[in-house]
Amino acid sequence: MTDAAGNSVVETRNVWKIFGERADAALEAVRRDGLTKDEVLEKFDAVVGVRDVSISAGEGEIFCIMGLSGSGKSTLVRHVNRLIEPTAGEIRINGVNVGELDAEELRAMRADKIGMVFQNMALLPHRSVRDNVAFALELRNVDAFTRNGVADRVIELVSLTGYGDRYPTELSGGMQQRVGLARALAADPDILLMDEPFSALDPLIRRGLQDEFLELSASMKKTTLFITHDLDEAIRMGSRIAIMKDGEIVQTGTPEEIVTCPADDYVSDFVAGISKLRLVYAHTVMEPVEKYSANAELPALDACPHAHPDDNLDTLIGLAVNQEHPVIIMSDGKPVGVVTKDDLLRGIQGES
Repeated sequence: MTDAAGNSVVETRNVWKIFGERADAALEAVRRDGLTKDEVLEKFDAVVGVRDVSISAGEGEIFCIMGLSGSGKSTLVRHVNRLIEPTAGEIRINGVNVGELDAEELRAMRADKIGMVFQNMALLPHRSVRDNVAFALELRNVDAFTRNGVADRVIELVSLTGYGDRYPTELSGGMQQRVGLARALAADPDILLMDEPFSALDPLIRRGLQDEFLELSASMKKTTLFITHDLDEAIRMGSRIAIMKDGEIVQTGTPEEIVTCPADDYVSDFVAGISKLRLVYAHTVMEPVEKYSANAELPALDACPHAHPDDNLDTLIGLAVNQEHPVIIMSDGKPVGVVTKDDLLRGIQGES
């Protein structure tokens, strides 16, 4: 996915990260012989953290990177602002090769372009909420009046109005997480890197923060790399998802693509328990009108329930209940497809 100008905001190009003193030799051997992660560890005493990963995220996109512990997802995201240097490959921010930045340029990019939100917020306990939120602006030597004004606006944005003078120890876990998000937003970065930011929270608080962040993302159009080990969260948050295993990306796609067309058994195991009712859409399960009409007579349109190609299975099921006729899928006032009850059952089972 790219921005309106056709350019990726964040892009990794064939990024490798191998940890160990013989990383370069290990990389050469992996490329030449296709060694597995275990073979690299055995032969070179080196660990493959990221293996030939290429991703791109466009303006305003929430791009989720998910996988189990040790899959490489957190290692990958730390390359974006060069907290980790790649063994090979490039990272580009708005087309600029991050690896070519000097120390001053790198500091400026980290301060101005990228905000980070982690599971552990590392809030400064001796500072108030307002001072924690304004900390990045203080480091830029922004005057106190201006930075406090910015902090108060962002505090309101994350629903913490009235808590500016409180200290982190006086806040719940969910409120502390909001402070961390506000601190990242106060610098007005183009890009947010979020590494399992809600995973330590109770389910209800977690879902509430997910909702709040989705609303903020829609209004502020921040490009976000969102790291999670939870497929439910990835599906809920991401416009696209990359699933990682042993440092590699095994599949990238929309939530619907991941759930309906898993690339291999590893992905299939992830999606096995996911409800498809709100993830699969009419355009995926419908039979084109021409194909349907070749085998059966199309019922009168006014006798059938109508739906849009982007309506999900949950909506289609509601329309099909107590109906003898199929659901007609309409676009621009014309029928483009037909969804029968058999089509709905196949969609629920993951077939299309």
